[in-house]
Order: sequence, then structure tokens, then C-alpha cells
Amino acid sequence: MTISSLVQNVSYAQIAAPLIVAAGAVAVLVAEVFLPPRRKQLVSWLSLVVLAGALAPDIALWPGRTRGTFCMPQSAAGLYSLGVGEPHGMPSTCSYIADRFTLIFQFVALAGAFIVVLMSVSSMKRDRIPTGEYHFLLLSSVAGVLVLAASRDLITLTIALETVSLPAFALVGLKRWSGKSSEAALKFFLVSVASTAVMLFGISLVYGATGNVHFGPVALHLNALSGGPIRHLAYLGVGLTLVGFGFKVSAVPFHFWTPDTYAGAPVPIAAYLSVVSKAAGFAGLILLTGTAFSPLLNKTGPLLAVLAALTMSLGNLVALRQRDAVRLLAWSTIGQAGYIMVPLAAHDQLSYTKHINASIAYIIMYAAMNLGAFAVVHSVHPGTLDAYRGLAKTRPLASAALAFFLLCLAGLPPGLMGLFAKVAVFGAAAGSHLIWLAVVMAVNVVIALYYYLAWTARLFATPTTATAAIGRSPATLRFAIALAGLAAVVFSVWPQSALGAF
Repeated sequence: MTISSLVQNVSYAQIAAPLIVAAGAVAVLVAEVFLPPRRKQLVSWLSLVVLAGALAPDIALWPGRTRGTFCMPQSAAGLYSLGVGEPHGMPSTCSYIADRFTLIFQFVALAGAFIVVLMSVSSMKRDRIPTGEYHFLLLSSVAGVLVLAASRDLITLTIALETVSLPAFALVGLKRWSGKSSEAALKFFLVSVASTAVMLFGISLVYGATGNVHFGPVALHLNALSGGPIRHLAYLGVGLTLVGFGFKVSAVPFHFWTPDTYAGAPVPIAAYLSVVSKAAGFAGLILLTGTAFSPLLNKTGPLLAVLAALTMSLGNLVALRQRDAVRLLAWSTIGQAGYIMVPLAAHDQLSYTKHINASIAYIIMYAAMNLGAFAVVHSVHPGTLDAYRGLAKTRPLASAALAFFLLCLAGLPPGLMGLFAKVAVFGAAAGSHLIWLAVVMAVNVVIALYYYLAWTARLFATPTTATAAIGRSPATLRFAIALAGLAAVVFSVWPQSALGAF
């Protein structure tokens, strides 16, 4: 093997999206220093330009073939036919692959972050948040999401996950005058550090058992392992590695940080954590279970089935008792995460490959309806559900939008996209012969109807004094709600655009 064959080729077209966002993060931080106080809002518009610009290279890559970059020589490992994100014939030692799976999650991340920035424009001054730092941290975290979706080795995946998480800690605590915000950031940080330590220990065990970090060779070695201590070491490593992503997607019992963190964070950041950050967690979970750890689906499948059942059950049951809007949405996202995990519980590669699209489609639809719900909550601003009583009389458009998003989350007409997403996941459970999990999901969907409909009913009840005092929301926030609503309508009328995305 020659020295030149060891040199990795870098395709800047494939990594253009994260590069644009990372460069944009530095640009907004520098721009904020030179802008006068009255022009600080321009930083928000610059962030929107960066996110929109990062979509361009992804759109250009979409019609083409699967591409890999940062690849080791093909002779370093064989080829491996993978179910998700790395089709047969692709070198299994590429650290970054721009395929359909990657681009879908990058689209979700960029579109979701775009709406979050629109939500944030009006609240910078009100919440006394430093504009430059806020957008620098947000774009840095988004860059991590973009890299994570394309990662195909354990080291890149871990670094990308931490790039998503570390700025998020600071974003949660940026309301420095608020003790509640500081407490939320501290809880988020401590739980995240503990889960990361467990995940890194798991990755070290996987590396020790397989001698590789790239997903393809790891899968090959796991498939070839015979019995004995090494196989049990690999099992332990796989389980501990999945813990880190269980934390990121708020799966029970790794969910404890979620309600307090969402309640203490600025509402746009709570929306970001519930959609973009959660999408990153699911991207990593899908890549690990469907590629690197795919030979162990008969082990990870039952584990994820139990976690899915616990997550949706606890999330929906505790949501029944919530009286604060953001905390209710936090527990709702936990319940929704349980639904998304159902197709990942397949016991074999054939079922997993056949049904994983249900999870991906659910994530796409969930992003639209959950961002919309958070945007309306941010526009109305009061924390308790009783403050929404009679909102239809004072803010008819906002109440109609919130009612629509809540019905989408519940899976009821006219929010048909929620119904389509749940039917797809339910079908995946039945198709994987997980009838008991399908029954648990059906029960939880009925439970969730109560708190979604109870909140919706408040919107059309007799107004209160607090409700009447709610003013008109800024134009940027109304635009964010409109974008989320438009996406929800499109997915309700044309669900195949999401259901057939992957």
C-alpha cells in the first residue's frame, strides 16, 4: 500500500452545509461586536440567511447518488450491506456519507432551526439575552446536528453529539437573571455529562471487542463474534453506547432532565431541544441500531421495545397532570419519542429495513406540529393552561393554529398528518410481530387524547381577564407559526411526501 493511498480525499460539496453553518456561527458572533445596540437585531437576520444558504448544497446533492468523504482505503475493510444510510457497494470506512438519510435529517435540522430563529427575534430584548452569543451557540449546535446525521464512525458520531449538546447547555441558561433558567441548565449539564461518560465507556468496549470504529467493520466483527467473554463485552458496550442516545431522545428512564429543562429554558430553545436536538438523537440511534449494531437487532430490538413502551406510557400519564403549557409539551415530547422508537424495536434486519421509514416520517411530521405548538405558546406567553381559556375570542388566528397543532399531535382530523404518522408506526409494530407493543401504543394514543383535547377545549371556553390582556404577537413570530402551519397542512394533504421520503 502506497503512502498516497492512505491520504483521505475531502469533498467540500458534501460537507458544505455544516461548513456554512459553522462559518456563519463565527460570523454572527463577530458581527454582533461591531453593530450598534439599535442594530443588534440584524444578527438574527444573518442567522436566517446562513440557515437558508446551508440548504442550497443539500438541495444540489439530493437528486444524486450516495457520496462518501473522509474515507479510509477500501482495502482496510471489506464491504458490508447495511440497512440504513450505507447501501451495498459503499466503502464501509467512510466517516461522512451524504445520502438520502443524511439529507433528510439535515433538511429537518435546518428548517427547524430557521423557525426557531424566527421565534427568537422578538424575545432577545424582552428576555435580556445577548444576541451574538445566542445565535453563535444555536448555529454551533445546528452544525453538530448536520455532522451527526452524516457520521458513519463512532468517533465522529460522539464528537458531533457533543457539538450538539455543549452549546445547548449554555442556550438553556442564557436568561442569566433567572434562577429557574440556571437551575435548568445545571440539571441538563449534569445528566448529560453522566450519560456521555457511560456512552464513551460503551464505545471503548465496542472498540475493544471489534477493533474498529467505522460502522461497517464494527457490524462485520459483531456478526463474526463467537461466544465467550468478548461477545459479552460487546453486548455490554452496545447497551452502554445506546444509553447516550436514550438521554438525547428523552427515553425513559433517561428523561428526568426534560420537563425542568424545557420549563426553565427560553421557549424557542425548548422548541429547539424538542425537535432539532431530538432529531439528532434519533438519527444517531437509527444509525447505530441499523448499521453498526445491526447484527445484534435480536438483542437491541426487545430492549428498545421495552423502552418505547415505558417512554410513551410515562410521558402520556404524567402529561395528564400538567397545568403548565411548556411542561405539558415537554411530557408530550417524551410520549411522542416512545412512538418514534417503535419501528426501531424490530428483531431482524429485514423488518428493520422495511419499517424504519415509519420512524423517519414520524420525525418529519412531528417537527412541523411540535414547532408550531411551541411557536403559538411563545406568542401567547402565559405559562398556565388556564391562561388559554377563551383565547379564540381575543386571538382567533392564534387559537385556531394552536388547536390545529394539538389535533395533529393527537392524531385527529383535521390534523391528518398526526393520524398518518401514528398509523405508519402502528403498522410497523404489527409488521414486526410486536402486537403487544401495538396494543400499548393504541392505549397511549387514547390517553393522550384527553390532555390534547382538554387544552383545545380551553381555547373556546369563556375568556378570563388574563386571556383578554394578551396582546398581538410580532410579525416574525406570526411568520414562524405560518411556516409550521403550512408544513402541517402539506403533510396532512400530501402525507406521502414524508411517508415516502426515505
